[in-house]
Amino acid sequence: MSSNTPRQPTRDLRFFLTVPHACSYLEGQEATTLFLDPQESPGQGVYDALALLGFRRSGRHLYRPHCEGCSACISVRIPVAEFSPNRTQRRLLRRNADLTLHLRPAIFDPEHYALYAHYIRTRHADGDMYPPSHEQYRTFLTLDQPYARLLELRLAGRLVAVAAFDQLEHGLSAIYTFFDPEPSLERRSLGTYAVLSLVDLARRRELPHVYLGYWIRECRKMAYKQSFQPLERLEGRRWRRLIPA
Repeated sequence: MSSNTPRQPTRDLRFFLTVPHACSYLEGQEATTLFLDPQESPGQGVYDALALLGFRRSGRHLYRPHCEGCSACISVRIPVAEFSPNRTQRRLLRRNADLTLHLRPAIFDPEHYALYAHYIRTRHADGDMYPPSHEQYRTFLTLDQPYARLLELRLAGRLVAVAAFDQLEHGLSAIYTFFDPEPSLERRSLGTYAVLSLVDLARRRELPHVYLGYWIRECRKMAYKQSFQPLERLEGRRWRRLIPA
């Protein structure tokens, strides 16, 4: 069966729409979110199928944008077998060769939370995740499911980044990455390096894709996703090559 085709029917699932709310990415825009009924408790097969249709996970919720009159949010993924790091990315791989990587279950860890809180206060004090809290962190990034994982990045034992991701049948889905915002670490571009690490992990596990969530052409904060080439975008129910701008 093609990796572009959901493996399991989803027609019997229940979905809900949120009321319109301020868009987190485009100023002056309203957003509406379609989400799976939390009472459904979907198994891995349903999650795999919904991911192919552009759904993402946040905590226990599976969702995707469903905005009237706007289709700016585009689901994108990296085809692992075709990906080759560009010159800048190869330089980052060499620069971060001294980091050690550790896989962990997606459970609460005080060390992880301390880094997350520092990251949000430093980098996103103007965003909707500020101020950080234990409850916010738990509901967003922890989940007691075997597919939910955390990738730790450490420098000489010091935690410098954590990438939350899910392992699906057809790839790894990057959920969120937070890292130490200390200026001395900026040249490491830890967010980009975390994605490169997920691509390497997917390749070693013989998984065909790494899902990067949504890309918005007009959103500067999402521009980095175009640096991973080739990149595929979801059009309707089909994944097609995204032509760089």
